[in-house]
Amino acid sequence: MAGRETLEELVRLQGERVRGLKQQKASTEQIEEEVAKLLKLKAQLGPDEGKHKFVLKTPKGTRDYSPRQMAVREKVFDVIIGCFKRHGAEVIDTPVFELKETLTGKYGEDSKLIYDLKDQGGELLSLRYDLTVPFARYLAMNKLTNIKRYHIAKVYRRDNPAMTRGRYREFYQCDFDIAGQFDPMIPDAECLKIMCEILSSLQIGDFLVKVNDRRILDGLFAICGVPDTKFRTICSSVDKLDKMSWEEVKNEMVGEKGLAPEVADRIGDYVQQHGGVSLVEQLLQDPKLSQNKQALEGLGDLKLLFEYLTLFGVADKISFDLSLARGLDYYTGVIYEAVLLQPPAQAGEEPLGVGSVAAGGRYDGLVGMFDPKGRKVPCVGLSIGVERIFSIVEQRLEAELLYKKNPKLLNQLQYCEEAGIPLVAIIGEQELKDGVVKLRSVTSREEVDVRREDLVEEIKRRTSQPSCTC
Repeated sequence: MAGRETLEELVRLQGERVRGLKQQKASTEQIEEEVAKLLKLKAQLGPDEGKHKFVLKTPKGTRDYSPRQMAVREKVFDVIIGCFKRHGAEVIDTPVFELKETLTGKYGEDSKLIYDLKDQGGELLSLRYDLTVPFARYLAMNKLTNIKRYHIAKVYRRDNPAMTRGRYREFYQCDFDIAGQFDPMIPDAECLKIMCEILSSLQIGDFLVKVNDRRILDGLFAICGVPDTKFRTICSSVDKLDKMSWEEVKNEMVGEKGLAPEVADRIGDYVQQHGGVSLVEQLLQDPKLSQNKQALEGLGDLKLLFEYLTLFGVADKISFDLSLARGLDYYTGVIYEAVLLQPPAQAGEEPLGVGSVAAGGRYDGLVGMFDPKGRKVPCVGLSIGVERIFSIVEQRLEAELLYKKNPKLLNQLQYCEEAGIPLVAIIGEQELKDGVVKLRSVTSREEVDVRREDLVEEIKRRTSQPSCTC
């Protein structure tokens, strides 16, 4: 038998020959003949007990957490759980997989992203896609009609991952939901209040919460001439307006989904509008939209919602955005999505949304889909996109120290402004002599000398959050 190194070289050369023939689109007979030679050479080579044939890596779209990353994760979870509990929520848990039929037909076009498992013990199972459908199944199964709950757990989606932007195939969701019959818009307003509280507490940058209503969208599609059978698929296209231009979305509607161009243009006149309660009032006077019962109900509820949001002190963070569609099939009323804002490139420009970090909405019909008698339990909830938040916090921690022998003070102050750090402690030769620390407010640029023994208390005083009156 030839030496192992010689055989390995022959296998390599023969493999290149086979690949070359395939690229040249050689005849099947010729390729098969050369493949047979390659297999014969590999058989002579035999197994190599000394080599590992597997690659050490996590599966695509998943990650390990280092101790440093776990510390970030726990800090973020503490903020979120603290807010959920403050608002009176109880915690539940459900299995990581469900019967396949439980998840089927609940997610519209996104259903293709569900991970199906092989038949085990006569049951067809799927990994949970979110925490909302399992919650609805839990309510129906236990005949519950009233609960305020939170649930933090991993979910699974067979999606194209984008790890740097916090988009994975296995990831955590942090859900808060209110189930039960209550006066209109009060639970919905509380969910939006909670979303704003959490994002403000995490200090990850400016954000905006976009709000819309599925009834307004359905009414809008009806008056524009969209066939009933195309409502959901057109809704999915509209939802892409945060990532694509109107022309690209229109081309998808017309070219791929068969919508008439004039119908798409009518939709475009509406879905490119956004604003506050004044836009709601303007659309209530719209001669066509106001004649649609569904749209009128949705607009009336949104007007009431803005009244509660004003009382909660978060209306300035909310934008009524007609392009928000949320593709999931189970939403029936108000829908919302929080995006982080990128500062405007030029003065006078509007800030740009750079990614969703929370979302949710009302789903009054989902529990009834599981109840044998079809009994409905009204529900509304939100989900915090913690993986994206983890990524943002981790990136900021990477820049906590400037590894320079003599860093310039201006560079350090500029970093503090960008990172949202409120206070800077400056110690120079004079401060050392005087036994003080110069404390600088990053936003106002005001500087005060503080005695070293008083520094901790002064920082606590300046950074303490006002107590919550929820």
